[in-house]
Amino acid sequence: MSTSPPRTSLMVVAAVAAVLGMGTGAYYFTRAPETTRFAAVDRAAAVPARPGDAMPAIILPDVDGTPVDFAGFAGRPLLINVWASWCGPCVEEMPMLAAFAAAQPSDGVQVVGLAIDTPEGVRDFLDRVPVTYPIVIEQPAPDDASVRLGNAQGLLPYTVLVGADGKIVKQKLGPFADGEVERWVGSTDPRSVPTVAAPATTR
Repeated sequence: MSTSPPRTSLMVVAAVAAVLGMGTGAYYFTRAPETTRFAAVDRAAAVPARPGDAMPAIILPDVDGTPVDFAGFAGRPLLINVWASWCGPCVEEMPMLAAFAAAQPSDGVQVVGLAIDTPEGVRDFLDRVPVTYPIVIEQPAPDDASVRLGNAQGLLPYTVLVGADGKIVKQKLGPFADGEVERWVGSTDPRSVPTVAAPATTR
């Protein structure tokens, strides 16, 4: 009679597989309460942006396949939330982001969801948990938009605040706590001193 391998053994195997995958660009998932890893550590093909840098040019399809050019959001602050339908912490924070987006005036912060997912996965999720802000989709890659926006560790959720002048103001790794979105956004004056949130821990 066969038995399942102990959890410790599975973790060791996953770690070895991740190390072996570094040279091939393969992608692996590891789950954690705070974040979800979605991509390989070999992500040197892109230079991650940092606060003060201009937001990289991004054009991605929405759930219907229509290209969305992020340049179209210029002139107002932009909050980009990188998520996936299979990422538990991402899903948990989406109602907060949706409420924040709905409360914004016409010249307020524009929220955009950047899903590292399949179109089918995103559509199925949005059928169950609809949100009103735009959602675009991309597959994980060493130079995907998430990396270019500063997510060098390949963890989800990941959020970037871009000022109205198109420069990155803040970057946050990990989910928002209740009521944190408004405090974190704070002043979106692009002349303000940018700060970087402390990375979330993984287990």
